[in-house]
Amino acid sequence: RLYGRFDAIVVHSEHGRERLTRELGVQAARVHVIPHGAFAHLADQPTRPAPFHTDQRVVLFFGLLRPYKGLDVLLEAWRGVEQAELWIVGMPRMDISALSASAPANVRFVSRFVSDAELPAYFARADLVVLPYREIEQSGVLFTALAFAKPLLVSDVGGFSEIALSGAARTVPAGDVAALHGALVELLGD
Repeated sequence: RLYGRFDAIVVHSEHGRERLTRELGVQAARVHVIPHGAFAHLADQPTRPAPFHTDQRVVLFFGLLRPYKGLDVLLEAWRGVEQAELWIVGMPRMDISALSASAPANVRFVSRFVSDAELPAYFARADLVVLPYREIEQSGVLFTALAFAKPLLVSDVGGFSEIALSGAARTVPAGDVAALHGALVELLGD
């Protein structure tokens, strides 16, 4: 009933448009796709030194830490990845104590809010940004990675597949630990 009150509805992906029309019966003519913008203003800021010193490749998982983002899947897939570090950066919105306690030694946690002033240092240093989400419509983190011209490894959920079709990301099936591990190893070796 709420959607019926609006003349127009804006979504960030064709996936979002399809869900509104198919699942909720919203008239397709009222649903408009405006892609999420890249946060280029963040990439244009002066970059501080990297938060950690390492000569290894860096894989970045960034953003609020929530169950649907697949952090548990990523940590399982990370086992056996060598000569690289995984940086998990963001404010927890779930209990991460068991995940951090069982994480391999080459995983670093920054479990707090990271300001826009700090953000460029993380993305500038990253060699790969990974978003192993279980579900999502679209993500500001994805578009931040694009602004920094970083390779992306994402789950094939929501609007992520549309970004992959443009050539800007590689997808793996959501929740597939083995596929995520294989893609991490392959991309880190490329």
